[in-house]
Amino acid sequence: MAMVSYPETVDRTHAPPPASSSSRLSHSSRRHRHGRSHHGGSSYTAQNEFPIFAHTGDVEIVIAAGGQEKRYLLHRLILSQCSGFFEASTSEEWSRSQAQAESASAAVDSDPSLQSIAEDGSSILSRRGSAQGSSMPPKLRWRYELDWQNKESDEDPILVQKPPTSDPIFAVQSSYSIPPPQSITKPVAPRAGFFRSVANLAGMQSAVHIPSNAVVPDAQTHPLIRDYDNLFRIFYNFAPILNSVNIATAYSECKALLGLADMYDALGVVGSRIDHHLLRFSSRLFKQIAKYPPSYLKLGYLARSRVIFTEALIHVVGQWPAAQAQLNNGSFSPLPDTVLDLIEDKVDDLEDLKTRIDAKLFRLTLTTSRGERVSPSNAYLDWLAVSLFRQWFVENTTPPPAPILKNSGESRSVSASADTRRSAGTPIPSGRVYRLIGSSSSEAYLPHDELKRFLKLKASSTSESLYTRDNFKRFERKMDEIKRLAREVVKPLIRNFLELDLKGSDHSGGSGGSGVGDGGIGGLPYLTCTRIEEADLPWR
Repeated sequence: MAMVSYPETVDRTHAPPPASSSSRLSHSSRRHRHGRSHHGGSSYTAQNEFPIFAHTGDVEIVIAAGGQEKRYLLHRLILSQCSGFFEASTSEEWSRSQAQAESASAAVDSDPSLQSIAEDGSSILSRRGSAQGSSMPPKLRWRYELDWQNKESDEDPILVQKPPTSDPIFAVQSSYSIPPPQSITKPVAPRAGFFRSVANLAGMQSAVHIPSNAVVPDAQTHPLIRDYDNLFRIFYNFAPILNSVNIATAYSECKALLGLADMYDALGVVGSRIDHHLLRFSSRLFKQIAKYPPSYLKLGYLARSRVIFTEALIHVVGQWPAAQAQLNNGSFSPLPDTVLDLIEDKVDDLEDLKTRIDAKLFRLTLTTSRGERVSPSNAYLDWLAVSLFRQWFVENTTPPPAPILKNSGESRSVSASADTRRSAGTPIPSGRVYRLIGSSSSEAYLPHDELKRFLKLKASSTSESLYTRDNFKRFERKMDEIKRLAREVVKPLIRNFLELDLKGSDHSGGSGGSGVGDGGIGGLPYLTCTRIEEADLPWR
């Protein structure tokens, strides 16, 4: 017979818990239900992220322009680290801020989730918070608004301190057209030199094109509000919202942002972001710099951009003094004397180099088989080749002579003298001449047909032409020899230290591959052989 065992019946009935335990359980259940909504929706929680740090922010900033308004609640620590203006205006000796009326204990007492019930029914944490809050100093808060009343007609308004408020707008989501960036629990300190170090990695000036999604800022946003928003975004290590499609628009936005950063002493933080954004345009940026070198020289200096500043400086030095008037005028603040001195030093160095090269070109000559210099007496055709080269070089590097005035009328004399001064002062595109001399093609200048026409010339009606088949072959061979010597001489002048690719035909009149001019080979009528060393940068 099988035996069946049955489990022992256990009485699970317990005595009711004591009153104090029941009270704690009841309070615990109420505490967990505190954050729930009884109306079917989730309860609102104030944000603590850019641009409204409702829990930790202590600097209120209101930007109002053109009927639009943008509000911020940021941190004094971050603002003072990034901007000398905020560091000074929120300091203890200069700040006009006032303490908030609400103390830290009021925040604890008003939140029932931070309380617990003691044995006697009193609130332990409430009493503890009140005791601690009574000894804590009141929290400071600063408030800034744009001063539109006291600004000049040609100036932008600046932020001024106002009495702090307890406006509830700083505890709700801002209704700005551009969505806030991804939230972070702790503000990240800005890394001012990160993007500059990337641009100058391994000592290379070349800017690598970084593919990215095209960004076009909202056209309906007021430019001043956009600039301030980008400024504060950079302070919190977020990328500014700048145009990444149209480089002309991007330049205008970067220029305005740099002007704002200069006003608030924040160029050290903002400049690296501007540098990083513009370098993403790659070759389009370098073509734009070639068109407007003075403007980009000022921008590169303010942004502390080694690549942009160097590229623009080479153009400015090559076409000096054409850019001098533009450097003295403009919407940017004037360049410091250190930059102007650097330009003048590089111009002097370039002129000295050209003088030495010109002297070597004029001293070029050929020798006979016995080692003697060619002359009309020992090698007439060889001497003609040297003379023709020197004549061509003089005609292409020297201003034309002043015309002889035959009219004695006063008005005509004044007009003619003015024209003479203009023609004498017209700069010669020497860059084109030296690039022609340095070309590897024998047809770049003094080509085959021109040499043939020269030999067929007659000194007089009775003299005979020097042109024969043998004479022409010898003459052309000697001209190629002197061209080869001249090519080696001009090598220091035809070097290119630009990031811009100076492509083009080796024939005269080639437009080049840069699309920035028609000054001959390379497309630029001036020299680009100026080397800018790291020690030359004015902010080093």
